[in-house]
Amino acid sequence: MAQQPAQSIIAELEDAVRDGTTAKRVQTLRRVTDLFLNDGDRLNDDQVKVFDDVLCLLTARVETRARAELSKRLAPLDYAPFEVIQYLAWDDDISVAGDVLTQSSRLSNEALIEIARTKGQDHLFAISARENLPESVTDVIINRGEDKVIRRLAKNASAQFSDDGYSNIVARAEGDDELIEILGLRLDLPAKLLRDLLRRAKDAVRARLLAIAPAAVRDEIRKVLNDIAQEGATAPRRNYGVAEELVKLMKQLNELDDAAVYKFAESGKFDEVTVALAVLNDMPIEMIERLMLGPRSDLILIPCRSARLNWPTVETVLCKRPMTHPIDEVTLKVAERDYRRLSLETAQRTVRFWQLHNRLEKQPTAVG
Repeated sequence: MAQQPAQSIIAELEDAVRDGTTAKRVQTLRRVTDLFLNDGDRLNDDQVKVFDDVLCLLTARVETRARAELSKRLAPLDYAPFEVIQYLAWDDDISVAGDVLTQSSRLSNEALIEIARTKGQDHLFAISARENLPESVTDVIINRGEDKVIRRLAKNASAQFSDDGYSNIVARAEGDDELIEILGLRLDLPAKLLRDLLRRAKDAVRARLLAIAPAAVRDEIRKVLNDIAQEGATAPRRNYGVAEELVKLMKQLNELDDAAVYKFAESGKFDEVTVALAVLNDMPIEMIERLMLGPRSDLILIPCRSARLNWPTVETVLCKRPMTHPIDEVTLKVAERDYRRLSLETAQRTVRFWQLHNRLEKQPTAVG
């Protein structure tokens, strides 16, 4: 009984494909889809194959809007025709591919990986919302996805992450307050990575996380923040006397430039690097020290740009500064992108704000 509707429409299909107008093809596509939606769950494999062939023929010959409509109707079906689902998923137009990429159970992990590797950000965005995404797919998305994609993936509670995937996505969170919050609320974030994440977070972000986190996560966040605070309290105060004398002499001799800072960094002379950045920006050494020893590499970019340092010098500073965990490749790539975007004017304006804020903090409070 169920096979008859598919067979009876073949003549109409052939007419629509061979001689039909676009409107006729769309009308036939809708009729075939209606038939499948009514009977598809009762068809055997051979009968589904008939529908698959019919839909593939029509889908290749209709406009984008009709393909998008078909995608929306077939995406939720576990018994959807296999070949037409593949055809729709590979469509360059996200209005066609989107629903299938997000919902269809007929797409294999191998197909998702290949689409994620070769298609654009809209396709990655659609895949990022799929339920139960495996590590093999999320690894590709993290490597290729832009910020909007990464945030959507991080919000997907059922997505699974490899160790490398989680490390890379935490590195991507540097300077992205929204992503830090999303990751901080994940129940499956490993404790070591939660520590790395919170080291990168601003105080305001840490406070928001404590306010909105469920109890199971809030206790762990509070414990990690307490540990970080204790580490900061016990850090030894450095003595910059010798470095300060050398750097100020070089400034007087007009020898304090990009090449000099590069040599200091390459040689691991980070007292000299710290003092050089302070002198070149007319900032207190303690302020630069906090940036150099802090977890956030993005803040170091600002005095470096203000001092007109070239990227190879900045890269050497970031890679060789004395940190427990060296900067990873993903964070370094993000830093390079951000450094090239950061204008000299913006950097110098920010440094002036820091200078003013520091002076105001040091002024004695008036007694009325």
